[in-house]
Amino acid sequence: MPLNSEPLRKLGFLTIGLFDEADPRRGHESTLDIIELGERLGFDSAWVRHRHLQYGISSPVAVLAAASQRTSRIELGTAVIPLGWENPLRLAEDLATVDILSGGRLNPGISVGPPRNYDQVKGALYPDTADVEDFGYDRVQRLLDFVRGEAVTDAGGVEGFEVFSDRVQPHSPGLGSRLWYGGASLRSAQWAGEHGMNFLTSSVVKAEEIEDFTQIQLALVRKFRAHHPDGDRARVSQGLVVIPTDSATPEQRAKYEEYASKRLPRTATPQGPARLLFAPDLVGTADEIAERLYSDVAFREIDEVAFALPFTFEHEDYVQILTDIATKLGPALGWKPADAV
Repeated sequence: MPLNSEPLRKLGFLTIGLFDEADPRRGHESTLDIIELGERLGFDSAWVRHRHLQYGISSPVAVLAAASQRTSRIELGTAVIPLGWENPLRLAEDLATVDILSGGRLNPGISVGPPRNYDQVKGALYPDTADVEDFGYDRVQRLLDFVRGEAVTDAGGVEGFEVFSDRVQPHSPGLGSRLWYGGASLRSAQWAGEHGMNFLTSSVVKAEEIEDFTQIQLALVRKFRAHHPDGDRARVSQGLVVIPTDSATPEQRAKYEEYASKRLPRTATPQGPARLLFAPDLVGTADEIAERLYSDVAFREIDEVAFALPFTFEHEDYVQILTDIATKLGPALGWKPADAV
């Protein structure tokens, strides 16, 4: 195996947290069990996706609040919260509260843009202001300011028996340095860098200038760091779908290969008006996946990852995949579990 990449420093995973409409608690409990397993296996971070009006986690901050009480070490992240659905002031309060409860382990990932299917949901989401809502970077700036302790109002002080603050409470001092931007475009990478955020790059990018996924992702990483105050030390996490099969049963291997095969055609050319380009899912033994990652020019630029779990598998599949990632793939990439560092 070519050792042309620095050892992987941080290993995380991302789950969508699917559930059955008839029994939503079971799905949410499965997600919490998976996060607990991740901590036991030594993962550095666990991330949850955000899904509205679907059968996935609609309130990741609430789920991570629960996870914070079942774990003690693993970092907890969102990948990502679409800010078009949120009031930045209220979200800042929720994030700070969970960060305090977790002991400073929260890593909120966010993104901008209009809510998905906006024409169908705007009447319910913004009945009076749908046509004037701003879904651009200013919305992120508001959240950054609120989380980092900027004044919200000039009306703080004592009123009768009540004391009011001029900034979001509780204030969690370290949270502002743990905000991540999930970006797929060069403009987003630059904006995140200029505003001192961390950067999440996933298995989806925008084919703005070229149609080579790994080269596009490499350009995003370099654009971000070129505009970040910390330069090459600025934090970037790569999130690809990896499915190691070392301990999988023959039935699981067949299912995994079929899953990846069905999704492969979308990786050939950019998709839709936004020209989204998808990375192939990586299925195989840990050594085979490590070999492919070492040949990935973007992977060689980073030292932390949040590998995405597939959407539609069963709980026991995720247990097998996570166990193989922690015990086989991670070590093949030079990573050491948290309790072994």
